[in-house]
Amino acid sequence: MIGNRVGMAVYLHSLKFSKQLRRFGNVHYVSKKLKYAVLYCDGQKADDIAEKLKSLHFVKDVRKSFKHELKTEYENKVPDKAKEYDYKMGI
Repeated sequence: MIGNRVGMAVYLHSLKFSKQLRRFGNVHYVSKKLKYAVLYCDGQKADDIAEKLKSLHFVKDVRKSFKHELKTEYENKVPDKAKEYDYKMGI
């Protein structure tokens, strides 16, 4: 099982070779209209896999996802009761 997953958008010249992407990770989605695939792979091997994908003849571009770098823990702010009351009154 993959512990630290990293997503990649792989832009293709032709969708004929999209099945070959299974060797590099889990293919989550393939867009026929825009010719790209979303691929998930192991986080420690992501840079090596991106370089291997870029060297393939049917790949235009590889972009790594920045979702793992975003902050996903949010603070719970309690709204001010006076402002909430004024809002309900229409002031």
